[in-house]
Amino acid sequence: MLIEKQILLGSKSPRRRELLSKICKNIRYVDKEADESYLSSLSHLEVAPYLAEKKGRSLFPFLKENEILITADTLVILKNKILGKPKNIIQAKEYLLELSNNKHEVHTACFISNKNKSKLFTVTTEVYFNTLTKEDIDYYVENYIPLDKAGAYGIQEWIGHVGVKKINGCYNNVMGLPLSKVCQELLNF
Repeated sequence: MLIEKQILLGSKSPRRRELLSKICKNIRYVDKEADESYLSSLSHLEVAPYLAEKKGRSLFPFLKENEILITADTLVILKNKILGKPKNIIQAKEYLLELSNNKHEVHTACFISNKNKSKLFTVTTEVYFNTLTKEDIDYYVENYIPLDKAGAYGIQEWIGHVGVKKINGCYNNVMGLPLSKVCQELLNF
């Protein structure tokens, strides 16, 4: 089912754009640079919702009367530690080494709003990695783009096919947008 509503997606992520286009046909994009700073007093569970709403509120001036705005933020959490987008290749390799042979959670918070109301929700998926060798990690960071992804990996890429043992929850959530939940919320908005 395609959502017929007018959507404004506030995201530069090509993955979010691709995913949303699978359920919505009337999408307009705003890729304004987002301020992703947050208070250090926030717990690791509060950061993604805080950032998703912050991004959304900053885009209200771009929102037309008949549109619904969607913004999101995805974080990888390993043992209560946030693994955001790595700053460089060295940090990307460190993140992947930490994820190796471990379970982590992917939290995607979504902020959906129009001129009159808003909804904020978070979807969590557990991801279990196989043991990654140094060669696996080197190959991935040399042949893919880990710096624009939370946790330094894309599940839809090579490392997801060979490195992920199993997931509990929404696969699309790990890509950056929990599509099934977004669809339900848009239908009820």
